[in-house]
Amino acid sequence: MNVAKSGYRVFSANSSAACTELAKKITERLGVELGKSVVFQESNRVETRVDVKESVRGQNIFIIQTIPRDVNTAIMELLIMAYALKTSCAKNIIGVIPYFPYSKQCKMRKRGSIVCKLLASMLAKAGLTHIITMDLHQKEIQGFFSFPVDNLRASPFLIQYIQEEIPDYRNAIIVAKSPAAAKRAQSYAERLRLGLAVIHGEAQCAESDMADGRHSPPCVRNTTGHTGLELPSGKQQAPFPGIELPMMMAKEKPPITVVGDVGGRIAIIVDDIIDDVGDFVAAAEILKERGAYKIYIMATHGLLSADAPRLIEESAIDVVVVTNTVPHEVQKLQCPKIKTVDVSMILAEAIRRIHNGESMAYLFRNITVDD
Repeated sequence: MNVAKSGYRVFSANSSAACTELAKKITERLGVELGKSVVFQESNRVETRVDVKESVRGQNIFIIQTIPRDVNTAIMELLIMAYALKTSCAKNIIGVIPYFPYSKQCKMRKRGSIVCKLLASMLAKAGLTHIITMDLHQKEIQGFFSFPVDNLRASPFLIQYIQEEIPDYRNAIIVAKSPAAAKRAQSYAERLRLGLAVIHGEAQCAESDMADGRHSPPCVRNTTGHTGLELPSGKQQAPFPGIELPMMMAKEKPPITVVGDVGGRIAIIVDDIIDDVGDFVAAAEILKERGAYKIYIMATHGLLSADAPRLIEESAIDVVVVTNTVPHEVQKLQCPKIKTVDVSMILAEAIRRIHNGESMAYLFRNITVDD
């Protein structure tokens, strides 16, 4: 394809070689060259600088940004590049962000904030007019944006891996590591015509670990002090009686159990993100105790932070399968159990369809609402 006449450009907003690998795969499938730009950190002030080396006036621009370990730097690179393209009179600026950062911070918790909503506002202000992403942590995140969001799915690629790479997968069972992941697991199970199991509860901790607030409020104590709105003198009453709130029950999860028969089966745990692997390791141990003879972990985004590779290598997990939405080559060198599925094909097709004004429905065929 002739880039000069195609009416669109594809840029990478990241400076590291590991993060530009996905961008190169996408442009190879599209038959175009990666846009000429320079993204770097100034050594003296540790500031991000972006220089676009070619004209983008009146064209559709696609910015591919994969998120490495330094999340905040990657966000600034994306924002600055989007703003640079906006001021260079680009017609439309579409962000291709396979893993959307801060997606777990999409709900209000105590006195925190909904950071995902803040990031959506920042991207719109920087000049983005559309986003292509994959397997958002919560689908409702799409409502945070003032422009269209295409939330692609990686499940067809992971299901294909199961069918082609797992011997005797017909003897497998799909496992949800928590009730919250049951709908996603059910979607996989229905398409593979397999059974479903759900892990419920949590490991019981020692008495010394109970001071984490989960058993609050404290027990009711008998007191002789003043109650409600009664005045201290005891002679005058407030214009309305004291308020008595109903007693709140303490939150407590039951001991960890497996709902479903996994004995003599291949257990396949599915989720959208695998980062801190502690829950997956614990789930694998429980499944082994219940008779599963092989355990696979299937996830879209392999963040694999901290000691995740070492913990996986030492655990009962046999294989961890993730897509290349997030760079994880270093983790693969540390743990040979980690396997990668390439999703550049669907991202390239999404770019082509958006540029040509074609329907995106084909990319969502056979995808259930709960996937």
